Amino acid sequence: MSTPVRIWDLPTRLFHWALAICIVLGIVFVKIGGNAIQWHAYCGYTALALILFRIIWGFVGSQYARFANFIPSPATLIAFLRGQVDGGLGHNPLGALSVIGLLLVVLIQALTGLFADDDIFFQGPLAKYVSNSTVALLTSIHRFNQYSIFALVGLHIAAISYYYFVKRENLVRPMVTGDKLITSTLNLQETVDTSRQRMMALAIFLLIILGLYLLIA
Repeated sequence: MSTPVRIWDLPTRLFHWALAICIVLGIVFVKIGGNAIQWHAYCGYTALALILFRIIWGFVGSQYARFANFIPSPATLIAFLRGQVDGGLGHNPLGALSVIGLLLVVLIQALTGLFADDDIFFQGPLAKYVSNSTVALLTSIHRFNQYSIFALVGLHIAAISYYYFVKRENLVRPMVTGDKLITSTLNLQETVDTSRQRMMALAIFLLIILGLYLLIA
């Protein structure tokens, strides 16, 4: 008999889906162009706040959200690829690397967007503080880094599909409900997902929003 075990806390789940929405809308708005570029920028600001929150949450969040508990060592990664160890309850070693990669490329995209200038519709709020050559460099990085995001998002979707259709494991449901169905709960530590922890997450996120507002306003 399977028992639901809380793996993903609410802040981690909200971060996941909010970032997915920001990425999709950001792509849509930039493809529309024109006045929609401003909304693309808003998506970028929100994505930056979310990434900064996730970095902090990776140190102070719940058990399975902490980097120390899911970033694999080389030995663990090799053992997983050889099938010598299972993926664990949280991110498996490959999934963990995918998460870190996606956090990194979205962070780069959001930060370079603060300095980007397309010479037509948009100039990043921090572009005026650096030289024209720096603006040109960061704009180029911002333009080409989008393909890294496309690649990692595609890989992410492909992995979810593989687990669902081949391994018969639904990775989406736990990121919605927070729970995984486990046949044995012996020696398993359930994630702490209390109201107090959620309030702490909200406070962290609001402080990040305030800091970014003061920076770019």
